[in-house]
Amino acid sequence: MSLRRRPTTDRGLVVLTGGETLGARVGRIWLVGAGPGDPDLLTIKAARLLAAADVVVHDRLVGEGVLDLIRPDARRLYVGKRKSQHSVPQDEVNRLLVALAQQGLEVVRLKGGDPFLFGRGGEEMLAAREAGVPCEVVPGISAAMAASAAVGAPLTHRGLAQAVTFVTGHPARNGSLDLDWSALARPNQTVAIYMGLSSASEISARLIGAGRAAATPVVIVENASRPEQRRALSTLGALPAAAQTFTGPVMLLIGETAGLALPQDVRSFAGNVDSRRVEVGQ
Repeated sequence: MSLRRRPTTDRGLVVLTGGETLGARVGRIWLVGAGPGDPDLLTIKAARLLAAADVVVHDRLVGEGVLDLIRPDARRLYVGKRKSQHSVPQDEVNRLLVALAQQGLEVVRLKGGDPFLFGRGGEEMLAAREAGVPCEVVPGISAAMAASAAVGAPLTHRGLAQAVTFVTGHPARNGSLDLDWSALARPNQTVAIYMGLSSASEISARLIGAGRAAATPVVIVENASRPEQRRALSTLGALPAAAQTFTGPVMLLIGETAGLALPQDVRSFAGNVDSRRVEVGQ
C-alpha cells in the first residue's frame, strides 16, 4: 500500500496493516518543531521538509500559515490533543509514524513549539529507534521564547534572573501539580509555565506558600506570536483573578524580568507591578 501521490487532508487516524512498500527503501521520520504559530518564525529547514514530505502528521496547535507550506499532494493526518481529549492516543501515533516510514515514505511529524519541550517528541524518537527507522529532529521556537519576545520580558537578565526553569502546569493524574515548589520559589529566576491556565490558583498559592513574594511580577501571554495574541501584566498574588479572563493556550512568565514587559497593549491586573528600568551592568 502506498500513500504517495494521494492528495488528502485527513483529520483522523489511518490504520495501516502492511502491504506494498515503495521498493525496499525505508523512509524517515522527521520530528519538526512548528514554532509558536507565526510561519515567519519557522526554521528554513522545517519549511523545506514541509515542501518535500510525503505525509505530515500534525498537532492542534500548529498554525494555519505553517500548514499552508505543506506540499499540496502530501497526505495530512491530524492527531491533535487538547486537555482530556486526545484524538489519537500517543502509542497509536508512535505506531502510525513507524508504519508510514516502513512503507518508504518521508514522514514529517509536525509539532507545535519544539518537539523536545513538552512535546512528547522523545517518545516518538524512541519508538522509531526501536523499530530501526531513521529519525531526525528539527528544533522549533518554543512558546516560552515567543511569549518572552512578544512582551519584551527577557527569560534571563543580569541582576534579575540568572536562571530560567520550564515546567508544565498540567495536573498529574491525582489532580495536583507535582512540582518542586521550593526550588521554583527561589529568587532571581524566571519560571516559564506551559499549560498553566487551569492551575493558576494552585500555582499562585503554592509558590507564595514556598516563599515567593506575592508581588512578584507575572506576564500572561495567550496565543503568543499569532494575530489573536493577548497578554496581561499581573502579580503572583493576583494571578488567579487575571487568569480567569483567558481561555488559552497561555504561557505564564513568573519572575522579576516579567516587570520589564512593554506597557503598551498590556492589561494590568495589579497596580504594584515592578516595572523598574534595569541598567546594563546592574
